[in-house]
Amino acid sequence: MHFARVLREAGIPVGPGAVIDALDAAATGAMASREDFYWMLHSVFVKKREHSPLFEQAFHVFWRRPRMLEQMMQMLFQQIQVEAPPKDKKAGMRRLAEAMFSDADTTSQRQRPPGEVEIDAEYTSSVDEVLRKRDFEQMSAEEVRRAKQAIARMRLNRFEVRTRRFCRSIHGSRIDMRRTLRDSLRAGGDVIDLARKVHRYREPPLVVLADISGSMSGYSRMFLHFLHALSSDRSRVHVFVFGTRLTNITRALKRRDVDEAMEKVSAQVQDWSGGTRIADCLKNFNFHWARRVLTQGAHVLLMTDGLERGDTEALSIEMARLRRAARRIVWLNPLLRYEGFEARAGGIRAIMPQVDEFRPVHNLETLEDLAAALTGSNEASHNPRRFMAQGPESLEAHP
Repeated sequence: MHFARVLREAGIPVGPGAVIDALDAAATGAMASREDFYWMLHSVFVKKREHSPLFEQAFHVFWRRPRMLEQMMQMLFQQIQVEAPPKDKKAGMRRLAEAMFSDADTTSQRQRPPGEVEIDAEYTSSVDEVLRKRDFEQMSAEEVRRAKQAIARMRLNRFEVRTRRFCRSIHGSRIDMRRTLRDSLRAGGDVIDLARKVHRYREPPLVVLADISGSMSGYSRMFLHFLHALSSDRSRVHVFVFGTRLTNITRALKRRDVDEAMEKVSAQVQDWSGGTRIADCLKNFNFHWARRVLTQGAHVLLMTDGLERGDTEALSIEMARLRRAARRIVWLNPLLRYEGFEARAGGIRAIMPQVDEFRPVHNLETLEDLAAALTGSNEASHNPRRFMAQGPESLEAHP
């Protein structure tokens, strides 16, 4: 029962029925050897392939490895310890540690010295409300952990567009002549009903270009967790990150486990928290990736602060080329969180005329607004042309 509780806290869905099945299997003689006991619990508790590595780690730690005593003796006697190559941390170890040792922390907190006074206080705003408005750069480690959990639970709206292809429908507005003629041949000339068809609807591709330079790294890390949830819930999502070079991380984010996905991304990206070359990276994308991913009315999310160190004229050319290939471009800029934001930098002035919408992305509240904006709605308060025409007072404030 305690082992099932650990698996449940680590993220594996284990219910009371699975615990009862494990007890019944153990009573039938499945505990003859350690290997039989392992696979018996594995067959009962693990229902998905991505849960197997986490179960393996939890089993060896919870039920103790056979050579655990020898490893502890080697730690006591440093003179006979042999240096071993460092092992990479497996995905899910952090969640497993929190699941196994959270009860110990809770027990220590419950043991209060005698005579201690406990004060019950009420606050005007809840912790979750404060967390939604807290800037990512100002969050503590515990707040970052809670923010990642909130992003994983975030509801993402669906958005579909009509394609030129058709699908079969009983109440369709158009007659499907090909299927009607084929059915008439099968009927041998008898009277048949007309086959009808309607336009097929499908989600448009979503292409994300995220800046991971030094000024954007704090926001990009949290944004990647949002993109992982987006990739798991939506098909045809292509994610690219850029600093001094362009890197395609779409396959890395396809991992079911978010810790494993972030581990693959960090191993693949070589220019994290480096410089910024927006124009060169956009040129690389336009000439090598645009024809592959910008198809069927693709939407583009461009996340950058626009602080280009290179030639702004080249940036204007590449943004215009991206504008012609994409159906809709949404610019995500953390600098919009400041009141009185003005487009003074050359890179910002080069990007703004080519985007359809621009939004801040610096806390959980803005990510929730972005999830709602992915349905294709274009609010007037986030229209860059209106902002450039009327000035910064027309921008909705996001302090």
